[in-house]
Amino acid sequence: MSNQKQFNNSLATEIAKMAVESLWSNKLRTGLTMLGMIIGISSVVAITSVGQGVQKATEKQIQSLGSDVILVLAGASSQGGVSQGGGSASTLTLSDAEAIAKQASAAKAVTAFLQRGQIQVVYGGQNVATTVVGTDLNFPEVKDSQPEKGQFFSQADLDSAAPVVVLGTKVKEQLFGEREAIGAEIRVQKQQFRVIGVMPAKGAVGNTDQDDRVFIPLTNMSRRIVGNNAISGVSISGIWVSAQDSTQLDAIQFQVTNLLRLRHNIYPPELDDFRIINQVDIANTYTSIVSMFTVMIGAIAGISLVVGGIGIANIMLVSVVERTKEIGIRKAMGATNDAVLTQFLTEAIVVSTVGGSIGIVFGMGIAIAASGLMKIPLVISPWSIITGFGISASVGLVAGVVPARNAAKLDPITALRSE
Repeated sequence: MSNQKQFNNSLATEIAKMAVESLWSNKLRTGLTMLGMIIGISSVVAITSVGQGVQKATEKQIQSLGSDVILVLAGASSQGGVSQGGGSASTLTLSDAEAIAKQASAAKAVTAFLQRGQIQVVYGGQNVATTVVGTDLNFPEVKDSQPEKGQFFSQADLDSAAPVVVLGTKVKEQLFGEREAIGAEIRVQKQQFRVIGVMPAKGAVGNTDQDDRVFIPLTNMSRRIVGNNAISGVSISGIWVSAQDSTQLDAIQFQVTNLLRLRHNIYPPELDDFRIINQVDIANTYTSIVSMFTVMIGAIAGISLVVGGIGIANIMLVSVVERTKEIGIRKAMGATNDAVLTQFLTEAIVVSTVGGSIGIVFGMGIAIAASGLMKIPLVISPWSIITGFGISASVGLVAGVVPARNAAKLDPITALRSE
């Protein structure tokens, strides 16, 4: 039994050696055969990695907005029949925010804001157009964004409409570069403001760059920058409402909706003059969209694996025809059908696994390069590598079956007579 096992091992080793030698003697053909597998596997690994990296980056950006908050936006005004977007009409007031803070039991903290875009901010010879946000003391808590340097404005600043400003990191870099900004005097829409803080970098979410903005007391924004109030009080663009955790968001949304409808005298079937955005819904939507795109593109890349398998089958069929005489000699010298079948299957599997391994390395290289260029997290999941390698071996096995069977069935005398 031991001798038989040694013989089988020796035979398997010899067959594998012959398969490798045959592939090595036809380097160009072998390389072209591998090319389809290399492209297919590298595409699957790279696309899966980039897709997961984009998903992680998107989740991080959305979380920077707050995963336990809802956003209440004022209604949209229109010009020439074109909507100007949520928050552009004066349908929310500071008293609405105060009422939510007092009466919405599921709310942890509430902050109101009034913002305008493309406001000129000037320091020395630097001039930038940015978004100015007037808000209150609760903004850092609700948005989980304490100043990185300096401080946020105080209740005294809010009460007196003090001309103080906290800069977003992008605005700070544009105006000051590497210089210290705290204590400097800048002009916001031709009015002097003193810089008291710099916010941490938050990045961009969609078309909104959270670092390209400056923050001033809501009272100052309302009186001096915007200069227009609602009839019933201080007009605001929206309200951020935070919860103890994300499980309370639905309760907060329900309470805020009903409270604002009562305050604004809105009854069915009248439409709300405000809009509520749930951050968890946004996060789930973004994640599902990115996941769908990753799966779709990965499936398209998988088609190249099928093409690679067809390429292996074609090349192996051609190889059988070219090596008919060689097969005849081997069978005449005693090679069994199983031995010939095993050799051709081994050649197909070697081509696909080596090509798959090279493809995995290329795919990881592409993923690393894409991570650096796109500034997204590098995510290379083990399952994509294992799956890619397994698929490449399986494709080689399946693609090599028919050519190997054709080679094994050749009649030795007919094969020897072939030219």
